[in-house]
Amino acid sequence: MTPAPHVVALGGGHGLYASLTALRGRCEVLTAVVTVADDGGSSGRIRAEMPVPPPGDLRMALSALCEDTDWGRTWRDVLQWRFATTGPLDGHAVGNLLIAGLWDRTGGIVEGLDWVARLLRCEGRVLPVSTEPIVVSAHVEGRDGVLRRVEGQVAVATAQGRVRDLAVTPADPAVPAATLEAIADADAVILGPGSWYTSVLTHFLVPRVAEALVAAGRRTILTLNIAHEDEETAGTDRVDDVAVLRAAAPGFVPAAVLADATHDEPRLRAAVEDWGARFVVAPMRADDAVDRHDVVRLGEQYARLLAEVAAGGSAMRR
Repeated sequence: MTPAPHVVALGGGHGLYASLTALRGRCEVLTAVVTVADDGGSSGRIRAEMPVPPPGDLRMALSALCEDTDWGRTWRDVLQWRFATTGPLDGHAVGNLLIAGLWDRTGGIVEGLDWVARLLRCEGRVLPVSTEPIVVSAHVEGRDGVLRRVEGQVAVATAQGRVRDLAVTPADPAVPAATLEAIADADAVILGPGSWYTSVLTHFLVPRVAEALVAAGRRTILTLNIAHEDEETAGTDRVDDVAVLRAAAPGFVPAAVLADATHDEPRLRAAVEDWGARFVVAPMRADDAVDRHDVVRLGEQYARLLAEVAAGGSAMRR
C-alpha cells in the first residue's frame, strides 16, 4: 500500500499522541501541529513564569515520534519522567523543563522544538499552532440554566455544564510560517481525536490556522472520539460535536469523518453527510476497559484513506 507523501496531524495531549502513533510508518513525511492552550500542572507553572507556550502537549507529540530504538525510547522515557519531590520540582516533567530551557537558550520556539526532535531522532516534526501561549475561555451553561464565563483550558475542560461558545486570547496569535506551510503543503490532514473543545476546536479560533484548514478541508480526515463522557462534552453526543465544529468553522468541510463502528447510527450519518463529508465507520475501539482508540486499528483506517490520497482518490480530493 503506497503511503501518502506528507501528512499533518493536529490536536493535543493523548488524542494527538494516539493519532501520531497510528500514523507512524504510514506516510513519508509526518508533521504534528499542536495546541498551546494548556494551563494545568507542569505546563501551567512554566507558562506562569515564562512568556512561552505551555510545553506539555508539544512534549507528548515529540515522545510519540521518537525513533523506535533503545536511544529514542530511552530519551522518550526521560522526557516523560516526572519528579516526585517535596519541593518546587514536584510534578514537573523533565521534557517540559528541557524544552523551556532550549527556548530560553535559543530564543526560538520552533528552533527549540527541532533541537529536541534531533535528540529523540524523531520520525517527523513537531510545530506549535502558535508561538504565543493561548488562553481559552468559554461561556458554560450550568445545570441550573445559568450562563457563566470560565477561563483557562483546565477550567473549560472540567466545567460542569454545556459549553455555549469558545474564544481565545490573544484573538489573533502569532503563527509560525512553518505551521502554515505544513498545512498548505500536506497531502492529507488529520484532525482529532482529542478533547473536542480544547484540543480540536481551538485550532479554528486561530484565524490564520482556520484559513489554512478551510483550504485543506477536502484533504482532511476528522476523527471522532471513542469516549464521550468528559465534563466539557457532558450532556451532548457526537451529532452535537459535528454541529459545534461546523458552526465554529464556516467554510470547512472535511473529506471524511471517521467513527468507531459502535457509533454507526442514522442521526450521526445524516449529520455528516448533510455537512458534505463521507462517513467512514470501522471497529477501532481498544479491547481493554478504557474507552480509547486501538492505535493499530486506527492506523489501518488511516492507511486505507491515505492510500486513496496517494492514488488521487476522489474521496479525499473531490
